[in-house]
Amino acid sequence: MCDTLVALPSASADGTTLFAKNSDRPPREAQRLAQKPRTTHPSGARVRCQYVEIPQVGETAAWIGSQPHWLWGVEHGVNEHRVAIGNETVFAREAPGESGLLGMDLVRLGLERARSADEALAVITALIEEHGQGGSGFSHLHWPYNNAFLIADPERAWILETSNRHWAAEPVPDVGNISNGLAIGTRWTRASADLTSFAVSQGWWSAAAGRLDFAAAYADESGVPPNLSCARRARGAALLAASRGRLTAPRMRHVLRDHYDAGVVHRPRAVDDPEFFSLCMHADPLDNTTAAMVTPLRPRSAPPTAAWFCLGSPCIGAFLPCYVEGRLPGALAIAGAEPDGASPWWRMRELLSLVERDFAGIGPRVRAVWDALEEQLAREATAAEAEAETLRRAGDAAAAADVLTGVMERATRLWLARSGELVREIGGG
Repeated sequence: MCDTLVALPSASADGTTLFAKNSDRPPREAQRLAQKPRTTHPSGARVRCQYVEIPQVGETAAWIGSQPHWLWGVEHGVNEHRVAIGNETVFAREAPGESGLLGMDLVRLGLERARSADEALAVITALIEEHGQGGSGFSHLHWPYNNAFLIADPERAWILETSNRHWAAEPVPDVGNISNGLAIGTRWTRASADLTSFAVSQGWWSAAAGRLDFAAAYADESGVPPNLSCARRARGAALLAASRGRLTAPRMRHVLRDHYDAGVVHRPRAVDDPEFFSLCMHADPLDNTTAAMVTPLRPRSAPPTAAWFCLGSPCIGAFLPCYVEGRLPGALAIAGAEPDGASPWWRMRELLSLVERDFAGIGPRVRAVWDALEEQLAREATAAEAEAETLRRAGDAAAAADVLTGVMERATRLWLARSGELVREIGGG
């Protein structure tokens, strides 16, 4: 499932683009943080994605992202050029192929190959047209699905929706969000060349009906629960609109923790309740929010900025500052199919299970611990970013990277220590 949101400079409190995503995946599918450096590749090189091999480019950008443990691609991430991308499952009339590029492949490929949101849009759509989408995005069942993407950089953002090799893209005016359904309608400004003619040939759209409504022509929600995404999309849009002009990274983290009227406290609902699927999702055994990211996208001339990543459910978890320019702590990359005491993700899964015994009673106590930690880490990150920028301007990029690495290492140590304390306290161990 998933929800992805963006606020462009005109809508944020300090004129910085803000990108946020919740990754909704199988409840016990661990994620890890992955990092890749800028890399050059020989002429003629090829790259193996999850299911298909495609030509490699001459140079790939450095990036950091959140990765389900068994996948090549990533759910969301940001690269050295301050391009951020996240994807969503959508339901369209055209079935994806039995093999092809996964949405997560396309997120990673966009991060590796693009220096701007415009370039990322061009990269992803060209790959979709050439290779198609396909293959299962799940390790435990065979279910190929189509994707939507939200792509942003410091100046602009795009919403991209697809139906196998067909696609439509809409620029974001100031705030925007996507969920698990096609919603662009007639607002697209870029599209696959045969978008309209193909829909007409299939009988999905009348040639006399005027400008193609992409959602009306291509969406297929016949087998989708009616409460799956509409309320979440409306809720995300409402929360963005309510804070337009005052949006900050902490506010975006708060949005990702939303459960409608109960706020950061999850209140169980019947499966047919319109609000059963919330922005911070607790739909076990279907899907849960299993990772999240909030990243400010400052102008490229500005100092390094932390991308804030959360492993596990954001309502009972903490976001940690991470930097493409530093070296990610190795502990954050530990994840696997089975519970593992060394894995941060599995520790947060244990904490969620404990909180769910009495969410209203325990959740606020856990939230208070993490809120205090996030405030502390934000102060430390701000100071470190200023120090790193001074070193960078003095020509010592290695020392600047060391400073940012130190922030990540300290944040990880504090997070692991406090999560362990919480598990022992709540579990009675």
